Parts: sequence; structure tokens; C-alpha cells
Amino acid sequence: MVAATLEAVDILGLMKLLPHRYPFLMIDRIIDIDGDESAIGIKNVTINEPHFQGHFPDQPVMPGVLIVEAMAQTAGAICIRSLGTERNPGTEKPSLVYFLTIDNAKFRKPVVPGDQLKIHVKKIKKRGNLLKFACEALVDGAKAAEAEISAMMVTSD
Repeated sequence: MVAATLEAVDILGLMKLLPHRYPFLMIDRIIDIDGDESAIGIKNVTINEPHFQGHFPDQPVMPGVLIVEAMAQTAGAICIRSLGTERNPGTEKPSLVYFLTIDNAKFRKPVVPGDQLKIHVKKIKKRGNLLKFACEALVDGAKAAEAEISAMMVTSD
């Protein structure tokens, strides 16, 4: 039996796959990519991120909605990557992934500056251009959040 080769994408590769840019690009890299089946997104949480100015300045906590967005971006990036397309200027018909639903979201512990968030995504269903992923966000091996997200892949004309 031949073991699968798991791949990685750095920040420059992510910027080719996703339309998001600072301050809304929520992942720094993706590791252990297995096609569009699974991957681990990495988010290094730092105090200089703009949301910490208002969420809560004296006791900064990463907003849960941004953790869910990091999950969605990780799943979306591996979907686009599996198609072999990138969002390069001049590329015909770049693909996008639109976030559709969030189910069973649970937030288990605060994520704070200095934490490294590891976002595990695993495809649980695919029907045509619709996909569903089970996601977990871990800090030091402890579950900080979880959710199931679904998305739709589209191609622009």
C-alpha cells in the first residue's frame, strides 16, 4: 500500500487561491492537504490584528465568527486547489467558493493572542457543486471550536 503524500500551501499560495486579503484573510497556511478531502489550516493569532482593538481591549479574545471564517477559508482553499485553478489575473473563469451554512457551531474555549489555531477540516459530503465539511479548531491539542459548514463552488463567466 502506498501512503498518500500530504501537501502544504503557504501564504502566497493562499492568496492565489482565495480572494480574501488582510485584514480578512484568516489563515496563514494550510498543511496536510489530501485533495479536497481534508486539511489543516494554521492561524497564528497576534495582538496586532484589528479586531482586538474592540473585542475586548483589556482581555482580547478572537471573535467566534472569525474562527468559523477561518474554517470556511481552509475548506474553500482546498476545494479551489483540487480543481487546479488559481485566482490569478488573466485566468479565465476563476472559481469561487461561497459559504452557505453553519451547523452545530460550538465554542469551547477562548482563543487569545499568542495562540496557534489549527483548523482541521474534513469533507463529509459532496453533491455536484455543493460540499459539506466537519471542522474543528484546536489550540495546543484542545478543542476551541467546532462546526459543520457547507459551501457552493461557482465559476465566474
